[in-house]
Amino acid sequence: MTLVEITKAHFDVALDIRYATDNNFTGAPIYTRQACYLNEEAADKLATAIRLAKSMGYRFRLFDGFRPTEAVQALWDHTPNPHYLSHPANGSPHSRGAAIDLTLLDEAGEALEMGTEFDAMTPLSHHGVTEVSAEAQQNRALLLGIMSAAGWDFYMNEWWHYQLFKPRRFATLSDKAAGTRMMQE
Repeated sequence: MTLVEITKAHFDVALDIRYATDNNFTGAPIYTRQACYLNEEAADKLATAIRLAKSMGYRFRLFDGFRPTEAVQALWDHTPNPHYLSHPANGSPHSRGAAIDLTLLDEAGEALEMGTEFDAMTPLSHHGVTEVSAEAQQNRALLLGIMSAAGWDFYMNEWWHYQLFKPRRFATLSDKAAGTRMMQE
């Protein structure tokens, strides 16, 4: 499987790859560098979503894409919570290059209010909750609409997570197998 690097220059997105920083739920970097990859089908669907968002005056900030199997294991080892993380034995849609974590930015480059931070492992992060502000509910619905129109499926527990339909049709990849050099220098 070929992975496509998602760059600012080629996809007009802002990159904030949280697992390459300590600004994630583990409090430590998981990746050794800021990089985002998707499989070819997912990259095409992201390009469609970017075009749709741009027509309405929005851009995307990407938090994560392809997640090597080593990273899936590290996240699970830190927080083994099946409501928000895939068990390593099952493989994650991320480890197949078939999932993206993102949010919307307005014309000034500011993130829209979504009611919780990325990776907040709480019921307030779920789609359809009414305990977040009306503005956050509208923004989540806008993101859901754009991503759905572009051909993405969503995960009910995370407003930021979108994946290809039937992601398990793709193989999981380690950092070495993918050639992404995200887990090593």
